[in-house]
Amino acid sequence: MRREKSYSAQTGYVYQYYYEGYRDAQRAGRAGREHVFHVSSDRKTSFPLTLFLAAAAVESWQQRHGRELSTTEQYAAVKMALFQIFDEQPRLGANTAVAEIDDDAIEGHLAALEID
Repeated sequence: MRREKSYSAQTGYVYQYYYEGYRDAQRAGRAGREHVFHVSSDRKTSFPLTLFLAAAAVESWQQRHGRELSTTEQYAAVKMALFQIFDEQPRLGANTAVAEIDDDAIEGHLAALEID
């Protein structure tokens, strides 16, 4: 059963979303995972929003910190990236619903959560 959540973004929109899950994926020949959320900003229309977490970004973080990054911690970084998108994109919709979490982003999101 899906649990719908809400997020009040800095853009003024209140988003409703739920997590669909993840799938292994390739982007431009790079391995990673796509995390898919179902999102609505008006409760009338909704669209999938996909966040790609490259395996190389996870491996880079692990090398810098000298430990494995759990799947729960990876999801935490993905969710922080989702909130950043909500806060920074005022006209979020199906056309802008794909993003990638790079080395700098995963580092910043996990540091904000005090995950080291």
